[in-house]
Amino acid sequence: MISLALDSKPRLPRGVRLKHDAVRNEWTLLAPERVLKADLVAVEILKRCTGDATITAIVDDLASAFKADRTRIESDVQTFLADLAAKRMIDL
Repeated sequence: MISLALDSKPRLPRGVRLKHDAVRNEWTLLAPERVLKADLVAVEILKRCTGDATITAIVDDLASAFKADRTRIESDVQTFLADLAAKRMIDL
């Protein structure tokens, strides 16, 4: 697993985008020759991956918005972003 620095500012790399399919009412992460379905948790994380906010800021925002345990959110966000980074679908 890729190690993430909490001060990293994740962003979608060139050619990768988050798209909502209105016909199927589902979100997908589109990359060259790859498509991943994104559940609602993934969408909330990916919407915040603009290259402006650090991982810490994203975790804080999610914990505040959903009134959830920050430690659990931090673990989930790090696991999710590390997996996407390994697939080269997010830049850290």
